[in-house]
Amino acid sequence: MSQQLKHTLTDRQLVDLALGGDMHGFCCLVENTERLVAQIVGKLIQAEEDRKDIAQDVYLKVFRNLKGFKFQSKLSTWVGQIAYNACLNRLQKQQLTIYGPPERAAEDETDRLLLQKELKVLLAAELARLPPIYQTLIGLYHHEELSYLEIAAITGLPEGTVKSYLFRARKQLKDSMLSIYKKEKL
Repeated sequence: MSQQLKHTLTDRQLVDLALGGDMHGFCCLVENTERLVAQIVGKLIQAEEDRKDIAQDVYLKVFRNLKGFKFQSKLSTWVGQIAYNACLNRLQKQQLTIYGPPERAAEDETDRLLLQKELKVLLAAELARLPPIYQTLIGLYHHEELSYLEIAAITGLPEGTVKSYLFRARKQLKDSMLSIYKKEKL
């Protein structure tokens, strides 16, 4: 199956291929959703080895439950929802909360980042200080370019809550970036 053909298949065609035993069809499904899964898992789970385990678990669940997919949403939204729930389950097992602030980075790492003048590096550092749910929503909206409705379907949050959390996350980022910028100007 050519690379171009793989990306033109509809969700239904991919599911039909995979359910028919065509591993190329399932591989295409993985390729089409791996960025989304990596975005979700990467924002919610800090340990690299846990990320890999969860990503594998996600695709095992997708494979096992594919015949139950009802086409009521996009296939990527369904896979994203599985990834999000897998992360929540892992965090609950570790008795962590996704709504609280994450642990602070080591002071010398923070100092090193603050010394660098590049906006991209400062933005990444400030983004990492946001609660994981804000990081996830920003990633889904700005990096994956999903709609509020798709994000709501993945996270299970009401669409209004998604909008509200995104607004708060952007404001918090803006305020912290302005604070850093002003300190560096002095």
